[in-house]
Amino acid sequence: MRFRTLFASTAIAAVATIASPALAQDGPVRACLITKTDINPFFVKMKEGATAKAAELGVELSTYAGKVDGDHETQVQAVESCIAAGAKGILITASDTKAITDVTQQARDAGLLVIALDTPLEPIDAADATFATDNFKAGELIGQWAKGTLGDEAANAKIAMLDLTPSAPSVDVLRDQGFLQGFGIDIKDPNQIGDEEDPRIVGHDITNGNEEGGRTAMENLLQQDPDINVVYTINEPAAAGAYEALRSFGKENDVLIVSIDGGCPGVKNVEEGVIGATSQQYPLDMAAKGIEAVAAFAKDGTVPQPSEGLDFFDTGVNLVTDEPVDGVDSISVEEGTSRCWG
Repeated sequence: MRFRTLFASTAIAAVATIASPALAQDGPVRACLITKTDINPFFVKMKEGATAKAAELGVELSTYAGKVDGDHETQVQAVESCIAAGAKGILITASDTKAITDVTQQARDAGLLVIALDTPLEPIDAADATFATDNFKAGELIGQWAKGTLGDEAANAKIAMLDLTPSAPSVDVLRDQGFLQGFGIDIKDPNQIGDEEDPRIVGHDITNGNEEGGRTAMENLLQQDPDINVVYTINEPAAAGAYEALRSFGKENDVLIVSIDGGCPGVKNVEEGVIGATSQQYPLDMAAKGIEAVAAFAKDGTVPQPSEGLDFFDTGVNLVTDEPVDGVDSISVEEGTSRCWG
């Protein structure tokens, strides 16, 4: 398969409405949404989707988030709280996709449905189901677009890889490796970042998925090679930081930046030429479908099934750019704007 600490911001949002008759028999169904942070627009939209669907279905929802991306201990405590509260299901975007599996197994043993959103657990079957963007494909699309945009000069590219965190959760690996494969680089082990031997890769650095991290990582890699002309970024906040670093060196017009997310600020940055292209994902749909799955599980034990040919439920991805490349499917900035979030 190509797939791939303080108790922070509990923001317990209990959404209690009248449940449907099937759910009302034993009182409202409880569900939990646990995200990496509550400030990234991606997770804000995810919470919005979960909250709206919970209200519609009469599910009582509690939401938790870490202070920063990578706040694993907060997520562990949140899962434990959900078990103790008698929740029927947990939706989680894990900061540490390997370490979280011990406590998610405790949840499953206690009879809870565990659904990974966007970021697959490792192994993926450590969750009952995964609702996600095909993150490898998302990376592959921007890699193909960057290669096609450069044309013959792709053979001489100098690439900066701006990744997420040292723990390299699955979403980090999938996007990174997808981009490199799309660009035509031998990725060696698709489950590992940084084992490639292609001389076009200047290096990898971490951003923590935020603007400040993107700026620092870009500065670090420019010190290694000031002639970088392609920048892959794990997400659009990191891309914005990378652009600011490039602009401070007077290089903003000499570098092609690509990213993944499809939030409204990121799509606006594509329109303005800050980002050349971004792969758009749909967090509201992930969370809404997750709540539907918890409600169905509570009603009759139904466990959601993956999309055909995959081991997760694919919630879709589109490349957004106004500079399309032959052979690479994309949508316009106008359409991306109509479907963006944040």
